[in-house]
Amino acid sequence: MKLTATLLSATALTVFGLPAFAGSHMADSMTLVSWGGAYQKSQHNAYVVPYLKMNPGVTITWDESSSEAVPKLRAMNEVGNVTWDLVDAEGPDAIRLCDEGLVIEVDHDKILADGDDGSSPSEDFGDMIISDCHIPQIVYSTTFGYRTDKVGNRPPKDVCAVFDTRTYPGKRALRKSPVANMEWALICDGVGIEDVYDVLATRRGQDRALNKLATIKDDVIWWSAGADTPQLLADGEVVMGSTFNGRLFSAIEEQNQPIGMLWDWQMFDIDGWVIPKGLPPEREARVLDFLKFATDTQRLADQSKWISYGPARMSSAPLVGKHAELGIDMAPHMPTDPENSKNTFVQNYNFWGDYKDDIDAKFQAWLAQ
Repeated sequence: MKLTATLLSATALTVFGLPAFAGSHMADSMTLVSWGGAYQKSQHNAYVVPYLKMNPGVTITWDESSSEAVPKLRAMNEVGNVTWDLVDAEGPDAIRLCDEGLVIEVDHDKILADGDDGSSPSEDFGDMIISDCHIPQIVYSTTFGYRTDKVGNRPPKDVCAVFDTRTYPGKRALRKSPVANMEWALICDGVGIEDVYDVLATRRGQDRALNKLATIKDDVIWWSAGADTPQLLADGEVVMGSTFNGRLFSAIEEQNQPIGMLWDWQMFDIDGWVIPKGLPPEREARVLDFLKFATDTQRLADQSKWISYGPARMSSAPLVGKHAELGIDMAPHMPTDPENSKNTFVQNYNFWGDYKDDIDAKFQAWLAQ
């Protein structure tokens, strides 16, 4: 499905602080690629609606194909016909696209706005900048939800409750992927977080993680889509399960499901924009103009009005306010909130870039046993 938003028209063009493409105009349309659902709605409300109000005559079309960003950009590049202007990509895909030369490298301090606190973009985003091609937007996490009516008076406090079928009998939902599951298995088998990826790089460490997962294998429902676990929890088919924190927020706060959040050892992920290589100058100029606006301090804070993902800019955090429709304070629902982020880890993108294919093949073979 594509959502087209059209309002009325244009602004002076400024890129890198100087007028760009003098005597010509920015393109009057863009195709933005994202994930659909509540996340895309939050982008549309926070970035696109105000941008179009400032730029009458510009048309923005949404394409919900981010999950296919890598193969589709490869195909577009091969035929020399890039139809996308700006693509929302998860960290690993952004790194892969950058390594393959399918998206452009950017100087964050030149193309993005300074923070409202006076910090440069590179200072404001800090470690959220994971690639020379990636412009961060939000921090989200993969974490656990549980049925509050199925855990009695002992709600789980740490992630290792997933492996405790005696205290918490019933089915669990885990993603059909080694990412996060292997890390949690090693943590709950006694490996310190600082050593997890070193251990996981070895055959023995991979076997150790799979052996730990084997202790609950018969109790697991494996999911592929982020909506699966909230539905399984809502239907009472699982007692606990992993998914993206925004999905759990929606089930808890918007749907009033009897679900609690378990933040312990949540895995942080970073989501942001990449610019396809090969855009004509007028289209690239429009993209850069939009990006500078859409990633400023206020816009990233505004996105949290519609979804419980933390803004990637440090200067945005103090501006996080209330949900636009529910009227509840959003800060306590952010994965980056101090109370929620006492035990966290960021997905090691470089590790999974190097080992994903081999470990995933091993994981899928283990699942089939």
